[in-house]
Amino acid sequence: MTISTGDNIPDIELFTMGAQGPEKTTTGAVLGTGRVVLFAVPGAFTPGCSKVHLPGFVQQAAELTGKGVDRIACVSVNDAFVMGAWAEDQGVGESIVMLADGNGEFTEAMGLVMDGSGFGLGTRSKRYAAIIEDGVVTSIEVDENGGVEVSACSAVLDRL
Repeated sequence: MTISTGDNIPDIELFTMGAQGPEKTTTGAVLGTGRVVLFAVPGAFTPGCSKVHLPGFVQQAAELTGKGVDRIACVSVNDAFVMGAWAEDQGVGESIVMLADGNGEFTEAMGLVMDGSGFGLGTRSKRYAAIIEDGVVTSIEVDENGGVEVSACSAVLDRL
């Protein structure tokens, strides 16, 4: 079942890349308090994710926080090493928490699994953006057609 408006975010263990390597965290710790924008990408370093999706959030992070967003988080079914390298490559800095859902457990709990096996990606996350307030989804939009439209930062800004 796909998560929807009014649902609580599932509390799942994920990883971030710290100074000493991968660090465990939970979605409850990152997404459970305050106003959070969470966006998911099918894969780090893939063209749509690297040229449009993540850069939009990096470039407009100040606009999001200016509209009352406490935290911006990006999740992908990749490991923490890949997410850390991608964050560095994209100049994310401290503006976005990069969450590694290496086993796809959070993506599965959200009901937003994408089968990318037809083009060599295996099981990944659908592309989406959610607004979460104190752990409850207040808005979620999924790009079902493969583009970056309803999950783009500009679309999220319009929903805030």
